[in-house]
Amino acid sequence: MPTRLPSPLPPPLRETQFEHLGKRYRGKVRDVYRPGDGRVILITSDRISAFDHILRQAIPLKGQVLNRLAAFFLEQTEDIVPNHLLDVPDPNVSVAIECDALPIEFVVRGYLAGHAWRVYRDGGRTLCGEALPDGLRESEQLPRPILTPATKPEEGHDEDISRTEILESGILDAETLEEAASMALRLFARGTELAAGRGLILVDTKYEFGRAPDGRLLVIDEVHTPDSSRFYYAEGYNGRLERGEPQRQLSKEFVREWLMDHGFQGKDGQVLPDLPPEFVRQIAERYVELYENVTGRAFEPDLSEDPIRRIEIALEVVLN
Repeated sequence: MPTRLPSPLPPPLRETQFEHLGKRYRGKVRDVYRPGDGRVILITSDRISAFDHILRQAIPLKGQVLNRLAAFFLEQTEDIVPNHLLDVPDPNVSVAIECDALPIEFVVRGYLAGHAWRVYRDGGRTLCGEALPDGLRESEQLPRPILTPATKPEEGHDEDISRTEILESGILDAETLEEAASMALRLFARGTELAAGRGLILVDTKYEFGRAPDGRLLVIDEVHTPDSSRFYYAEGYNGRLERGEPQRQLSKEFVREWLMDHGFQGKDGQVLPDLPPEFVRQIAERYVELYENVTGRAFEPDLSEDPIRRIEIALEVVLN
């Protein structure tokens, strides 16, 4: 039985401000602190982003789902790719090795969906230097998984970039690029295997890497979460593909589609719409559904009315 969420939902964790941990870096979803001891504190909030914009409404329990799911997949892949995770002392908190992050997101695609489909639909047959054959349909499996890297600007939209452009611009050296690319493809292969065991298809995902103080390249941030990945249900996939119907999917693509239906794609002059309460609850339920489907575990939410204090207590134990 899927976990039933309480009504009303608990208050969302919108952001944190722990000054004693040092300067905060506020990402789209995570608040990141570096206490200066070689570790980094990653607090996964309930913020949600789409089209490189943080939406005004936060999604209760979303941060717990992402943090736990990221930890699950890092544990499931640590035998093939080393990662930065040290501890998960709280449902919203991960403690990790402080790394120098590479300025590139390594996006791997096994199927033609999302951004790649929109490029293809509009006539594009090359994506980040990868040639795409004619005649593909939306959601169709690609001949092989492809790597479509993207830049990570401080502000604005991520931009597609090819391996050749990465090298020519000097963003990464050839050895680092090859090592990260190989790690990304190995992770995707393992993620595909794990998803298949749960009746799911890993469609596409992104990975981030960082250089540890000892020189190792580690996977950092999150792996195979609904914020970084797209999953289809395997059951009925072929029939929907043949009929040209949308696939049943577990990802936040449905949030992007809702925004597009309400006139927002992050373009200049467009007004970011508010998410109605019933849709906020639907998003929370979809995140929990993904966690349970992917992991095979029941989601046990922490329903604390004061998550900030709960996190403070957990960090006191970790840092002292």
